[in-house]
Amino acid sequence: MGSPTSAGSRELLVDQARRTLNHARLGTMPLGDQVYEVPAHKYTDPARWELEIERIFRRVPLVLGLGPELGDLNTYRALTVAGTPILITRGADGIVRSFLNSCRHRGSRLVDDGHGTKKRFTCPYHAWTYSAEGKLVGITDRSLFGDLAVDCDGLIEIPCTERAGLIFGGIVPGVDPHFDEFLCGYDDMLENLGLADSHLVGQQSIPGPGWKIAYDGYLDLYHIPYLHRETFGSDWCNRGIYDAWGPHQRVSPLDHRFLQLDGVPEEEWETDQLLGGLWTIFPHVSIACFDCDGPLYMVSQLFPGSGPFESVTTQSFLTKEPVDDHRLSLIQEQMKFLLGVVRDEDYRTCEGIQQSLRGNPARSVLFGRNEVGGQRFHQWVDALVAASDMNGYRDLLSTMATTFPE
Repeated sequence: MGSPTSAGSRELLVDQARRTLNHARLGTMPLGDQVYEVPAHKYTDPARWELEIERIFRRVPLVLGLGPELGDLNTYRALTVAGTPILITRGADGIVRSFLNSCRHRGSRLVDDGHGTKKRFTCPYHAWTYSAEGKLVGITDRSLFGDLAVDCDGLIEIPCTERAGLIFGGIVPGVDPHFDEFLCGYDDMLENLGLADSHLVGQQSIPGPGWKIAYDGYLDLYHIPYLHRETFGSDWCNRGIYDAWGPHQRVSPLDHRFLQLDGVPEEEWETDQLLGGLWTIFPHVSIACFDCDGPLYMVSQLFPGSGPFESVTTQSFLTKEPVDDHRLSLIQEQMKFLLGVVRDEDYRTCEGIQQSLRGNPARSVLFGRNEVGGQRFHQWVDALVAASDMNGYRDLLSTMATTFPE
């Protein structure tokens, strides 16, 4: 299922697997140049958090939805990102569009957060009605209301694009997110996951700590055998390789998963075997695959909450084939398990870290030479915060490059 692997991406996947397999054999891993420090105030300072919202979440392309969420015509997803209500639709023409979830009359939300099927969106306040393509198609008592401005003929549209089964978009009208430059070719690699042709089989949300503390964990293999030793950690090692496409990173664990390729001719390596590890999309998404009577993808979308100490994560679960009742029951058990792991182990631990940092804002958080993923993440956060205007943002995009450690 999914898009066929192109010759170029297949070659890169094989190269990465060959390198990862060699490190796994030798018990080695690429290391960063030095231990990296992040001052605690970058996690706790409200003014810093405001800058991150303005210069990251209100500027860069975000993963606002999944193609399979809008698998049929006239489907939608509504969500709130950094205080902005967003409505994503797939209209009768099959095209995905993104709008402010806000009536042009008084600004009321058209629909609550969630997803479903609608051909029309009717404002609950005065019953103005819009099509799934965003056109204003009905005004209550139109003859009595009066003339409208020319630019008030539909919902306010925001740039979005559908890539590799993911819906990327900005949240600010009129701001060009520069999709191609920001993705840095990473979307071509993500095509190999086959998410575009997958089936959405479940979703759940988890409240969590501040967005950076929470996201640190998605890039961190170092903690897995210890924090998760009673759940799944015994099956993982704590070493990995961090490949980068600009700020986006693939984390390949140096354990038995790649050692399974040892002794098998490279031309016989299956694509699914080459896709192991975690695929992260800056600044807020992680994609992991689990074996649940067949591949089960978990796409985690992490969004900031209303302040520096809150976030919410939506976990979406996808399969490559439709599921029967038996497999759906297995998937629901796996969802319950993963909810507990993230809520009771990862986020509970992060809440403790957050409390410690709030109580001692003069200290620093350390990322070792073996924690290159966390180092790179914070370096990109700092760089984007330092880009004070769109010219600076475009200049920063021009520096993005791929980095594949040997």
